[in-house]
Amino acid sequence: MGNTQFGNFRDLCRDSTLPICNLFPGYSYADSSRFGSCNIEGISLKNNEHLGNLGAILFCGLAIVVSLFLLWRSERKQAAVGRREMQLFLLGYIIIEVCEIFTVGKFPLNDEARIAFTGIHIGFIVATTWILLLNAVVGYQFFDDGTLVSLIPMVITSLILLIGSGYIALDTGFNWTGYWDKSLTDNNQNIALYVLYQLAPLLFLFLFFVLEAVLVIRVLGERKPMLYLGAAALLFAVGQIFNYIASIHICNGTHARVDGSMFETLFTLLAVVAVWVFWSSITEDDWPMPVTNTYT
Repeated sequence: MGNTQFGNFRDLCRDSTLPICNLFPGYSYADSSRFGSCNIEGISLKNNEHLGNLGAILFCGLAIVVSLFLLWRSERKQAAVGRREMQLFLLGYIIIEVCEIFTVGKFPLNDEARIAFTGIHIGFIVATTWILLLNAVVGYQFFDDGTLVSLIPMVITSLILLIGSGYIALDTGFNWTGYWDKSLTDNNQNIALYVLYQLAPLLFLFLFFVLEAVLVIRVLGERKPMLYLGAAALLFAVGQIFNYIASIHICNGTHARVDGSMFETLFTLLAVVAVWVFWSSITEDDWPMPVTNTYT
């Protein structure tokens, strides 16, 4: 996190393209007066508006189409363990990408609409990574997957995270209560959002990979699926490097034509596809695990 104090977003928003930066004055990604970093102008429209970061917008559209295809493919895998749970993860990812078009893509919106999309975006990032973690738990078959016993706790807990983190983001951006005023001054410090947006998803993803690795190696006694799981982790990490480290250099090097967010969107999509392929590979009929589940 550089030399920033815990919970500070100022340096991150200066050098990276993060949706959360739309909540802080002067750092809205689509604001032509954005200070302290490279600003993509994009295509000029009427009323001094711009349409920029088209690469990221196009990759978001591609991610939505690919995810819909994976949803359809998941539906066809009638005997797959965790089919409904994986579909919930894909639905969450689709909503994330829809929001990203308006939070990271330089789309002509008023400030209120952009903050609203940002709050939804942040809430779904937290909730969707939580759903992915629970997908790993489902793989151990402590209870029947695809049933209310599995789905209701997943939906309720993810809704709690979605509403809670989304509300904090919206209250920060709209300043409803004034509780997060410190976020709007100094170093844009917001410890709650820092934990929810920066740390919690990383923890959920780390635990997902650990639980899935144990499942594959210790329970299934296989090695091949680890290639897909490892690829997913690597692709996700590369995407984050593009966004957090390389973005400002790409933007300056291309004279503000593109930045790292476009590549982050692409590599995150590839990581999601790798996760789906991994899930598909361990739900084949010939794995040595008992199949006693009922499906909806």
